[in-house]
Amino acid sequence: MKKLLLSIMLLSAIPLAAQASCETVKADISQKIIKNGVPESGFTLDVVPNDQADASGGQVVGHCENDTQKIIYQRTNGAEDDSTPAPAAH
Repeated sequence: MKKLLLSIMLLSAIPLAAQASCETVKADISQKIIKNGVPESGFTLDVVPNDQADASGGQVVGHCENDTQKIIYQRTNGAEDDSTPAPAAH
């Protein structure tokens, strides 16, 4: 009986562990972006509800809280934009 009760308790805890904390996911994504050469001052990551993700103006780079929240990436003025050509050397 004790083994059955323990098994039920462990199985019920698995979904809670699978739901990632938004702050943890956001920190992991931030570190990956920084490792790819984007300075920390060059982007923002915002957590928004799913229904506001399209209106945020950024790119969805992750999700959290059992897929009820999206993590939005936006470049800021502190980052070099690859689409802007470098000035010509004289």
